[in-house]
Amino acid sequence: MGRIFVASGTEAVLGAPFRLLCIACKRRSETPAEAESEWFFRPEGNPQFQKILHYSPEEGQWVAPGPFEHVLSWNGSRGTRDLQDLSVFLAAVGRDHAGHYVCGLRRNLTFEGYTYSLARNQSLRLAVVEKARRDLASIVSEILMYVLIVVLTLWLAAEMLYCYRKVAAAAPPPDSASEYLAITSESKENCGGVQAAE
Repeated sequence: MGRIFVASGTEAVLGAPFRLLCIACKRRSETPAEAESEWFFRPEGNPQFQKILHYSPEEGQWVAPGPFEHVLSWNGSRGTRDLQDLSVFLAAVGRDHAGHYVCGLRRNLTFEGYTYSLARNQSLRLAVVEKARRDLASIVSEILMYVLIVVLTLWLAAEMLYCYRKVAAAAPPPDSASEYLAITSESKENCGGVQAAE
């Protein structure tokens, strides 16, 4: 009745804020539900997970004492008893925050006559780096953007040149234009003479 999507691995910059994303979407939004979330952490090389955060709409958040105290906070759904966003926020990433995380969901779905309970867990690995590294996708997208700008500029220049040639070809030669002006002035003089004769 529910599905969680979360990144399987990601990097955070040392000393910078970072959001650990976890989304728990319900397949049938019309079904009433109540949910709560727990986050667990296992440092690199440690075999056991420890609970670092618990959040419920009634009680709010609880953060375990230790390296996450005053750093980790709930950053997911608020103002509803059915949590869809289970994300948490690290105000400043430290070296001791690198490791494996588990985002847990417990949801009670209320149907006519009975309640259905489900639990889902999803894990992710967080690596802490000194500087942000650009991934291949951002580099490729930036190159494609510059290529597109050059192509559009060349296309615009070609269109302007084409339009200029079309306008120049359609314009009358200068001699015929002067003859037209002379004929127009003569016709005006004749009209004046006719009116004077009347």
